Amino acid sequence: MPQSNPHSPTLQTFHYGWVIVGTGTLIIIACLGFGRFALGMLLPAMGMALSLDYAEMGFISTGNFVGYLAAVLVSGLLASRVGERRLIVAGLLLVAGSMAAVSQAQGFWSVLIFYVVTGFGAGTANIPIMALVAHWFGRAARGRAAGFIVSGSGLAILFSGWVIPQINGTLGVEGWRWSWLLLGLLVSVIAIVSLILIRNRPSELGLRPIGVSLEGSDSHHRDLPHPHTGRVVAHLGVVYFTFGFTYVIYATFIVTTLVQERGFSEAVAGQFWMWVGLVSIFSGPLFGTLSDRLGRKPALMMVFTLHTVAYLFVALPLPGVFAYLSIFLWGIGVWSIPSIMAAAVGDYLGAERAAAAFGTITLFFGVGQISGPGLAGVLADYTGTFAWSFGMAAVITALGVVVSSTLRRPQ
Repeated sequence: MPQSNPHSPTLQTFHYGWVIVGTGTLIIIACLGFGRFALGMLLPAMGMALSLDYAEMGFISTGNFVGYLAAVLVSGLLASRVGERRLIVAGLLLVAGSMAAVSQAQGFWSVLIFYVVTGFGAGTANIPIMALVAHWFGRAARGRAAGFIVSGSGLAILFSGWVIPQINGTLGVEGWRWSWLLLGLLVSVIAIVSLILIRNRPSELGLRPIGVSLEGSDSHHRDLPHPHTGRVVAHLGVVYFTFGFTYVIYATFIVTTLVQERGFSEAVAGQFWMWVGLVSIFSGPLFGTLSDRLGRKPALMMVFTLHTVAYLFVALPLPGVFAYLSIFLWGIGVWSIPSIMAAAVGDYLGAERAAAAFGTITLFFGVGQISGPGLAGVLADYTGTFAWSFGMAAVITALGVVVSSTLRRPQ
């Protein structure tokens, strides 16, 4: 059990901060993994049952991002008023309820409206759990902690890629409805677990953050707000925009590209997507830990470099083996950027301002996430191939390397 004496040494075998991390991983599985990334597995059967065209499918996906963006605008303020724990549980209940409602939808508009609510709930849960990292961990451990939390998206991709086809195969044309219900039920369970386990501050349990000494600073640094707060937030926001703009292009179109332009069967392409989920589980912990040891700037530059190469391997007319390499390079880095950004806002702005700052930079991320697939789709329609779309993504991530390289050290 955690020690209750706030003045006792931090020489304890286990710290409740890791319970926050484990619960946070479940929260990301629920709000982002099931609430967003399971859609790709559900859309084909749902589109066929509800007679959705490709444009409508695209609008449903965009609607989720719009709801998420709306949550970003208010989550920082709400967290300061009602507390992160209550906000997370409320967001997860919104996700669960709206997913259950989608399971009963009879057409495009009902799916769109309910899935916008899913996006809003996802953002309402995601922003505060990532902000809690700054309260529970000192600077030297934030990247690793956030990295484990964001690995939940990869676990959810693996789960949905395995379970949903089995449900659809067993229950036929209505299988997608049962899949939505199952995912909504699992999100409800995670909401209850979060209510029981999440604590907003270490002081509620008589603890100090992991890596923070008796005097209130960690062993190497002290959290002081950066003197040019607005400039730093904008800088981090631009970095996050480049990730949001590019990663969702890959996530949306890579399977279509492999099938339609590279001659892969849908079954093989689907298996590759599961491999993406498996590889991506390690991305957050790997680069989050590296960012703790080497700094946020070099870690960001490494990930953006990996993704630039991944996009070029798909954009250029290279042998099939490069598609495999592209999937590996993209997967091994994909969830690391959110973990590094969550750690960075705590570094630059301090723990108390982390929630609002993370919400602000996620606004940049959300704009990129909404605009990226649309521009990539238009470019593909115009050129007749997704090669130029992936080339555009490579240019943007190369700019991400440059923008990251100009980040200054926190105070």
